[in-house]
Amino acid sequence: MSVERMIQRRIPRTGESLPVVGLGTWQTFDAGDAAARAPLRDVLREFRRLGGAVVDSSPMYGRSETEVGDLAAELDLQKQLFIATKVWTTGAEAGVHQMEESFRRLRVERIDLMQVHNLVDWRTHLRTLREWKAQGRIRYIGVTHYTESAYGDLERVLKGEELDFVQLNYSISERAAERRLLPLAVDRRLAVLANRPLAQGALFAKVRGKPLPPWAAEIGIESWAQFFLKFTLGHPAITCAIPATSRADHLRDNMTTGFAPLPDQATRERMARFIEGL
Repeated sequence: MSVERMIQRRIPRTGESLPVVGLGTWQTFDAGDAAARAPLRDVLREFRRLGGAVVDSSPMYGRSETEVGDLAAELDLQKQLFIATKVWTTGAEAGVHQMEESFRRLRVERIDLMQVHNLVDWRTHLRTLREWKAQGRIRYIGVTHYTESAYGDLERVLKGEELDFVQLNYSISERAAERRLLPLAVDRRLAVLANRPLAQGALFAKVRGKPLPPWAAEIGIESWAQFFLKFTLGHPAITCAIPATSRADHLRDNMTTGFAPLPDQATRERMARFIEGL
């Protein structure tokens, strides 16, 4: 596997390229002791070695921001990563305080992407984010959500605000974003981060003990994780998927997905029908 061959997709508003497989940190990077922290060092090192860049965190993820910041500094990776985090509180002053804490925990002077987490007090925080972007403290701004029930609100924000990114849930078992939000993201020239690409592990329960279909090998699929991630990345609106893991072997499996080929639409529908039929 060659780092140079990792598939890249462009951020529409700037043309900057990002590797299509990123790293989420929810639950997995909330390490409470040295024993839990040790494998995370291997994960982050392997992530970068295999061509990864986008690391997504949040102040609501316990110690995740701190672990990302400390480990990136230890591994001398800070300038090689695309750091994304979030603001998740109410009120302008509280938002500023929380984001300053994120800078401190992540050990950076500039954050690549700051997102309003789950649209919490988004009007207030977007005002601050635009000011900080103009000052150069933040490179990109966006909003996030993780559930279909919020899609109406998310759609209204995407239509009414000038943003760079949207983060939403999208997987082979959670396809509602295809109907309106992904086409809207294309129209609004937004980069899209796909969270829950493995449906928070529920997809693995569905296929436990079942073999891959023989035709999966035609597009280089060697595991169920690759099957699910390739489905998500096969949608042209997705800029980067951010599966979370605390295991280096799972990380390597996930990263393999970022190398060609990706499925076309006909193959993606075949994949979806196969999973629906289990």
